[in-house]
Amino acid sequence: MRTIGIDLAVTATHKAVVADDSGRFVTSVLAFRATWEEMAHLVACAREGVAVDYPVQAVMEPTGMAWFTVAVPLSHLGVTVYLVNGRKVHDLRRYYKRHAGSDRISARVLAKLPVVDAESLYPLAIPGAVQLACQRGCKQDDRLQSWITAIHNRLLDIDRFAWPGLEQVLPDAFGPAALLFRQDWYDPTRVVEAGTQRLSMAFAAIASPKDDLEWVKGLVEVAIGVLKLYGLEAIDYDRLQAEVRCEQRLLIQLEREQAQVQEDTVRPSYHQLHPSGHLETLYGVGVKGAPVFASFIGEPDRFADNRHFRGWHGLVPDSRQSGESESKGLHISQAGPDLIKKYGYIAADTARRFDPQIAAIYYDQMVNKGKHHTQAVCACATHVLDRIRVVLRDDRPYELRDVDGKAVTPAQARAIIAERYQVPEEVRKRNSKKGRHQQADQQLERRQEQKGSRPRR
Repeated sequence: MRTIGIDLAVTATHKAVVADDSGRFVTSVLAFRATWEEMAHLVACAREGVAVDYPVQAVMEPTGMAWFTVAVPLSHLGVTVYLVNGRKVHDLRRYYKRHAGSDRISARVLAKLPVVDAESLYPLAIPGAVQLACQRGCKQDDRLQSWITAIHNRLLDIDRFAWPGLEQVLPDAFGPAALLFRQDWYDPTRVVEAGTQRLSMAFAAIASPKDDLEWVKGLVEVAIGVLKLYGLEAIDYDRLQAEVRCEQRLLIQLEREQAQVQEDTVRPSYHQLHPSGHLETLYGVGVKGAPVFASFIGEPDRFADNRHFRGWHGLVPDSRQSGESESKGLHISQAGPDLIKKYGYIAADTARRFDPQIAAIYYDQMVNKGKHHTQAVCACATHVLDRIRVVLRDDRPYELRDVDGKAVTPAQARAIIAERYQVPEEVRKRNSKKGRHQQADQQLERRQEQKGSRPRR
């Protein structure tokens, strides 16, 4: 096997070097661009002096989308491609050349990586056109959701300082009534002058017949309280209303764009990748998570087993062990796609409420192992992702089962969870960040007392 270490560039030429299976370099550093002719020449250089069909692999970091323009032609040329974690490359680069850094050094380090850590390399499964479209659509949807959440937070922050007490009155902070309020009635003086009757008529125009407008009376009372608190000079509500109107226009546009991305890209490509839709039979996966799992996992048979799969998605904690000691509660590893980890966590947090097997894992982590909520959900997420891989592999719906493997109905599952796996509130408080700090302080005080009570020699 010969290895091409490739340091990718975004605008400049890529750098590559070829090493044999012992890590000895057999070429100098080669510069090339992502054209068929230059990449064919690169592969020919890698096979120089050996058979035409001699196995060649390429190792590179996922730099933007530059990896795609190199990986696709290399795979067509019979080269096995590996994308590796940038943190690992950074550590190895510091080992080889602690006080220097360059494209050439990076290419050499990448070429040596299979010799140093072949077990952590996962062959790149280059996505097809539909799969890539679904992946990019999921990323775009997530990006839009991040912007929407940021605007939500900004509007809530403005509401809290400009209208103290508003949250307890408005039925929905981003419903039609709240949008109309910020659009036309953000000045408390106008609200007080209009009074309950006129405001009720204004909001009745957008309300459904079953909506209760009793909250409008509370809105007038909040406005009176705001004027008492701030007076007429502290805040320029006309300019503040212009600000919230701008934020709401952006919010409405982003929500439209997000719906369009789902309709035009994500859902159609997901249905092509996974026509049966069996992924959505798992509790917590949902219509947002299913396209993420189907497009990023791709062909599930490329993973030999669950251990291999967990190493790929990275939703497992780091490990620190020496002698008989082992560190607990470490951060989740940085490997794998971020969206897989995000939606794996979301799915697990829902599944623990409906699936007895996942609920049992969560209960054990919280009650017996002393983990806090986030750690317990992450432990559940690894098992949920294992189930997702099996559903994709076998293309069959998920079946709810109890901890003994017996099939149960959703109602029976909820009854089992309520009876056996409800985490007591005192356990949640004990395992929380505040509770852990209190326990640490108490242990420190006890050690100091014991130290102070020992007789001096």
